[in-house]
Amino acid sequence: MSLPDLIEIVPLAHPVRAEITVPGSKSITNRALILAALAEGEVTLEGALWSEDTQIMVECLQELGFMVDVRPDPNEFSNRTITVYGKGGDVPPGGTEERPVELFVGNAGTAARFLAAFVCLGRGVYRVHGVPRMNERPKKALFQALRELGYRVDSPTDKLPAVIHGSGPKPGAKCTVDIDESSQFASALLLCAKVGGWNVDVVGENAEESPYVAMTSKLIDAFPKRGGKFQIEPDASSGSYFWGAGWLLTKTFLESAFFKKIKEGGPKLGREEFLKLRSRETRIVVQKWPDSHLQIDADFTIFVDERHGSIPIEISRVNDLGDSIMTAVVLAPDSAQTVKLTDLGRLRVQECERVVALRTELTKCGAKVIEEGDTLTVYPSKLHGAEIETYNDHRMAMCFAILGLKVPGIKLKNPACVKKTFPNFFQKLAAAPPHGLGATILDASGRPLAHDELFAE
Repeated sequence: MSLPDLIEIVPLAHPVRAEITVPGSKSITNRALILAALAEGEVTLEGALWSEDTQIMVECLQELGFMVDVRPDPNEFSNRTITVYGKGGDVPPGGTEERPVELFVGNAGTAARFLAAFVCLGRGVYRVHGVPRMNERPKKALFQALRELGYRVDSPTDKLPAVIHGSGPKPGAKCTVDIDESSQFASALLLCAKVGGWNVDVVGENAEESPYVAMTSKLIDAFPKRGGKFQIEPDASSGSYFWGAGWLLTKTFLESAFFKKIKEGGPKLGREEFLKLRSRETRIVVQKWPDSHLQIDADFTIFVDERHGSIPIEISRVNDLGDSIMTAVVLAPDSAQTVKLTDLGRLRVQECERVVALRTELTKCGAKVIEEGDTLTVYPSKLHGAEIETYNDHRMAMCFAILGLKVPGIKLKNPACVKKTFPNFFQKLAAAPPHGLGATILDASGRPLAHDELFAE
């Protein structure tokens, strides 16, 4: 059984109290897999995400000749305990120009970029390629940096597919990498820099403060170099949907109770009564919320503090949030004030053109959204149902699914795209509290879907 091509989220009719677990961080898992392959001896990754993107990385490492053992995680269905048998910095040899080692990276940006640098440490020829959307996404700054280091990268468009000629470490080689389009370019180089003997200079917008570059540097410092265990923390971007649902639904049910009391002729709620009422209403939390400061999206809880009904009037994709800014965009029409989401340029070159996609689909639901440059301005709006195009983008699907917990008639095309990072997302929505939200999810005929039908394969 698997998810149908179209589903409808039925709004929750009652408050819910839930404590949700979310799978491990994709960003940390795929970085840790590269570091484990470069380590000496066995490294066991606990709480590692097991989704399309991380499976692709594991499959590519196995294709290269690394032994990787994958076992179930008893605490989270979409996690695994992964043991990588590192080769102490040795990358197995590639093929020839006529018959290179083929590495298929799907639409996994981290796998594509990290492996492009990684295979330079081997000797021989490797061909990295992906799905059509992956082949459209930018790689130029990374390929230029690899060429500066002295490696041959054949790609007429500076995108995938690319043929990379590995020639081993190059001690003392230097390069400069620009992260204006993606911080993953720098992360790819930094993950391999010690083994490669490379000196990497990171430049570009917010280069020193880029949270994902900082994440990479902190992981490199903390990672066991000679075998051992490494704990992957829960994915903050994935957690944002449940924190966002808590904000949206707390606000919804409080408003409902408030207006019901006025309709019945009761006095206006005072602050103390309001807080007392809120304490009995919806409360959704994500367990083991990260406090390591590795993930910028762990700050999402600050921006949707349920103690007030508004999201901050301005949120930056560069300075405030990472991918979870998409969750904030979709919640913004329900805010009490106009919200500006700024510095969204990187969203345009990810799984889809996310700035246009968010504006288009929110407008379809009745929101007033203005796109100016790389800024979306979202006005308080009364929303209605619509059939949402997800653009084969996992985050579009999850953002609008949360909206459907309040807005009747939200239908999602291709919901199975959540398999990229969160294959059991819809199972979490539908599971009974406290481990889920208790939502009903329908197929196109209006039939409620069973638990097994909600897993994205």
